[in-house]
Parts: sequence; structure tokens; C-alpha cells
Amino acid sequence: MSKKIQVLLLTSSMVIIAFVLIGSFGVHASSASSSNGDATLKHIGVYSEVLYRVRAEYVEEPNMSTVTNGALHGLLESLDADSSYLSPEEYKVFKQKKSEGKANIGATVSKRFGYAAIVSVIPGGPADKAGLGAGDILETVDGLSTHDISLAAVKNHLVGEPGSRLELTIIRTRKIEPQKTTIVREIVNPPAVQEQMLADNVGVVKALALTKGKSAEIAEKVKSLQKKGAKKLILDLRYDSEGDEEEGVAVANLFLDKGTIGTLQGQKYDKVTYTADPQKKITELPLVVLVNRGTAGPAELAASAILDNKRGDVVGDKTFGEGSVQKLIEVPDGSALILSVAKFYTADGKVIQDTGITPNILVASNDDPVIVSDDDDSTTPDEPQKAQPKDDDQLHRAIEVLKMKAQKS
Repeated sequence: MSKKIQVLLLTSSMVIIAFVLIGSFGVHASSASSSNGDATLKHIGVYSEVLYRVRAEYVEEPNMSTVTNGALHGLLESLDADSSYLSPEEYKVFKQKKSEGKANIGATVSKRFGYAAIVSVIPGGPADKAGLGAGDILETVDGLSTHDISLAAVKNHLVGEPGSRLELTIIRTRKIEPQKTTIVREIVNPPAVQEQMLADNVGVVKALALTKGKSAEIAEKVKSLQKKGAKKLILDLRYDSEGDEEEGVAVANLFLDKGTIGTLQGQKYDKVTYTADPQKKITELPLVVLVNRGTAGPAELAASAILDNKRGDVVGDKTFGEGSVQKLIEVPDGSALILSVAKFYTADGKVIQDTGITPNILVASNDDPVIVSDDDDSTTPDEPQKAQPKDDDQLHRAIEVLKMKAQKS
């Protein structure tokens, strides 16, 4: 078959796919959707022309399979960090890891600026032991650039059998040059919710994950602190980036007896509105929520509900911005799409995904690491170089806010 015929078939196939897509969308068609269909056809024509030129005039005959995979990866990532394309080979591994991969590195990752980045780490987990922290960039996983593979594929590489090793190249703010490190995967369980009583009857409840059951744990800790004499509360959701949005709703409801907690909606996704149930509120104590750049997902939903309903103040840094629902769509050739189909919105109608929650009282984090030169031999090569611990300005500010509230009341 001649090259010209091959290109013609490829172009024709893309046009046919376009008609199929437009036809499927046209089931609920309107004049607006018809206009969108015309625009889609126009873009397909551009894609076809580009592919024809690449195939016919590139310096050497390109591998069209590689070109197509690259285009599909870019297409999905242009939507948002959580949408991914998995080639047939990647999807096969994805399904295998989903059923067999029991261990991980104890870190939440997402994509920002094209590369995988750490949102937060579990204290005592493999990533924490290796000195990794929020904001560190995973440049490569097992020798593969995270820029060239989807977020789903990155997460595939992070899980595996307990005791298996993972090779990473990390770009850290505290190191000038990328650093190679080996992490041993472990089974990492979400840490228990912690409570602490401070001076002036200030109770602190700290949660590092909002996985199933954590809202009940938080409720127990709040009740325990009240029995010990707590008159003011701090809910510490810093570096809380894992869990289920339903738990985020439940946590907010512990402090709310009315109002909207948040909404979930998408183009083809029925709108869901989460409203506070007065029967589930457990306390009326003055409240401050602590957040930072490692706060993501369900914790953002909880913090935003408390802020938007004027139930309490939110103190700290702007949060990460993670709040969407994904759908797995299998493609006949054995590949798959992981597509974001709905996003969470705050009670005030602001989207959480990529935007995050801005505290009403901004206090910069003072736990940022110090940049260390590579010729600094104050530590051994395998020892992570960390900044010296500093006072917790965000916590101190939260305590001050509660004291001012008490004085006003």
C-alpha cells in the first residue's frame, strides 16, 4: 500500500470518528450543540492536515503509533491533571496493578506544569523516610519521564508488592540538581486522627486523611476534647489530601446545622447538592480550620463549607485545588480513557479543581525547606537534607483568632 493511500485511510478514519462522536453527542442535540459539532469537524480537519504533513514531509518516516499515543496523551492532559489516556499496554498494567498492587510510597501525587508533583506525604511512610515532601517534583519514575506519561500511569508505577523497589529522580527545592533515590514500597495505612489540648482551653484535632470512617474519628476526638474542658477548637487539615468527598461532607456537617456544604456537577452528570443535616452537628464551639498547599480534595470541601457558611475562620496557605470525579471509559482497541466528568463546587459556587480554597486569614507556611548546594557535605549522600524546624506561625495565628473571638463574645 502506498504512503498516499495510507495517509488517506488515516485521515478518513479520523473524519469517521468525528462523525461518530458528534452523532453520540447529538442524541441530546440543540442549536448550540449543532454549532459545537461544526466546530469539532473543523478541528478534525486541522488534525487531519497536520497528520498528513507529518506523515508526508517529516525528516524521516515517523512511527505513527508513537505520534498517535503522544497526541492522545496531550489531548487528555490539556483538559485537567486527572484526565488520562492509557494505551493498550498501559491499560493492561493499570488493571493488573489495581488488583495486585497493595503497597505504595505513602504520598499523594498530582500533575502540575506537566510533571508529577507530590501534594503531601504520610508521616513515617516510604516517601517521608526518603525525605520527600509537598512540592517535590517526580521527574522520572522507573526511568520514565513523568512529563511523557499520564497521571494514571505515574500512579501505576508508585504501587506494587510490599518490599519492591522504585527508582525515582526528584527535583527538590532544597537541592539544586535532580537527585536519584530508591524507595521501598510498603503497605501504608492512613494515620489515626489525633487530639491535643493546648493552653486556654484550645482543643486541636488533626487529620491527615479523610478516608472512610475518618469523620467518625474526628467526631470522637471533638467530644473527647469537650469533656476535657475545651472551649475553642482548631481543626488541622494541613497536608490532608487523601480520601472520599463524602467524608469531607460529613466532616463539615459535624460543625454545621444548616446551609449548603457543596455541589457536584458536570456536563452529563446530574447535579448533586450536599446540604447540612442539623441532626449530625455535634458542637457549637468557636472553630478555626488550618489548611496549606498540601490540603486537597475532601479536606478542601470541608474547609470551604465552614468558611462559606461563616461557621469559622480558615487560616493558612491557599490549598492545592483537587476536586473532581473520574470515569473510566474503555476503547475498543484495548486502550482506555480516565475522564473527569464532574467537579466539586463550594457553597458559594466556586470550583475547587485547580483553583483551591483561599483562607480568609492568609498565613504563609514557615516549614519550607532551605536550598542546599550540592557541594555541601554536611550530610551523607543518602541522608535527606532538611530545614531546621521553626515555630508554627499558622497554629499561633489560629490561636490568636480564637482568643479575639472569645474577647468579642
